[in-house]
Amino acid sequence: MFGAILDGKKTFDLRLADFKIEVGDILVLREYDPKTKGYTGRVLEKKITYVLKTKDLDFWKKEEVRKFGYVVMGIN
Repeated sequence: MFGAILDGKKTFDLRLADFKIEVGDILVLREYDPKTKGYTGRVLEKKITYVLKTKDLDFWKKEEVRKFGYVVMGIN
């Protein structure tokens, strides 16, 4: 997914909403390699352009969703 964001193909992200985020904030993304179980050193900074919060999806544990909800972020 890091490559798709780097190439400009992916302009949004879905996360567990266990943190505060607002339009205008800067999201710092660090590329992680699951094979080496470490970060590659590549870093991107993306400006948050849109925030949508919801609790109507089932990707995470129900207890976490009830507590935090979801956040969809448009990034540029």
